[in-house]
Amino acid sequence: MSGRAVTIAEVARHAGVAVSTVSYVLSGKRTISADTRRRVLDSINALGYHPHAGARSLASKRSNVIALVLPLRAGMHVPVLMRFATAVVTAARRFDHDVLLLTADEGPEGIRRVAASALVDALVLMDVELHDRRVPLLRELAEPSVLIGFPAEPAGLTCVDLDFAAAGARCVAHLAERGHRQVALLGAPAVVYERGTGFARRTREGFTAAVAAHGLEGVALPCEETFDEVHATVAGLLASRPALSGLVVHNEAAVNHVLGSLRQLGRRVPQDVAVVAICPDDVAERAGPPLTSVLIPAEEVGREAVRLVMRKLEGLEVPDSTLLPPHLAIRAST
Repeated sequence: MSGRAVTIAEVARHAGVAVSTVSYVLSGKRTISADTRRRVLDSINALGYHPHAGARSLASKRSNVIALVLPLRAGMHVPVLMRFATAVVTAARRFDHDVLLLTADEGPEGIRRVAASALVDALVLMDVELHDRRVPLLRELAEPSVLIGFPAEPAGLTCVDLDFAAAGARCVAHLAERGHRQVALLGAPAVVYERGTGFARRTREGFTAAVAAHGLEGVALPCEETFDEVHATVAGLLASRPALSGLVVHNEAAVNHVLGSLRQLGRRVPQDVAVVAICPDDVAERAGPPLTSVLIPAEEVGREAVRLVMRKLEGLEVPDSTLLPPHLAIRAST
């Protein structure tokens, strides 16, 4: 046919049925015989008919759109964030939903604006802070929401994330098992901690608690992202703690800079300093040497966030808290 859209009336003529029958097949609001249903679906496929999204949303009172609220702020490592976003988009398509990506740092006002517009059925929020200004509003909205991350007070919310406290602790336990007595955490840029971003704070808390539990000496430092800044941090750390032999790196942008700095400072990995990272597997595997790491499961977290918000849309029960346990993969760096 020409480039114009096929109409429901043309589908009805092609299938030899009434327009209302085609509508009932599409909406599922009435039982249609298997033979008639098959004829209608065959005609839809043959003609390339696509139901009008606006009409469909009016009929269902659904927009079939999820808002992914991902404010792009200083200190955020965009490639890893985009893994989460891609996972949300891919999972939403399996539920016949599109995703509206909101990247401006508008706080509660942006969420209120989108909710009032009826543009979206539900919201998924990222970069959650411990005292997040968006949280009180989420408890009031009619639209269901899921947070990728945990605020300090998650009661009445639905949250999913990697258990970052357990991840920090698992890295320390691995180094302790290898006999290391002095360890350090090189974490996110300072601005991320200053904002109170949950995942960074929880990793640091898990690291610090595990250092004490294993009777080690340890320090947790923020780490910036340029080579010069990372090199200065690593050099200062080794100068102040010459016996330090274990590093945990929770900063994807700094991982290779840390390894390069150790080489420049004459420290071999793993012979002189063992390195464990919290990062995606491909970042760890491409490093030289390949890094022992705790996986950041962006794909799994994104899928689970969408599954939870879809269950809430259907009025089904969901757990308040979903914490994915950390998995450590041992590679050449330890």
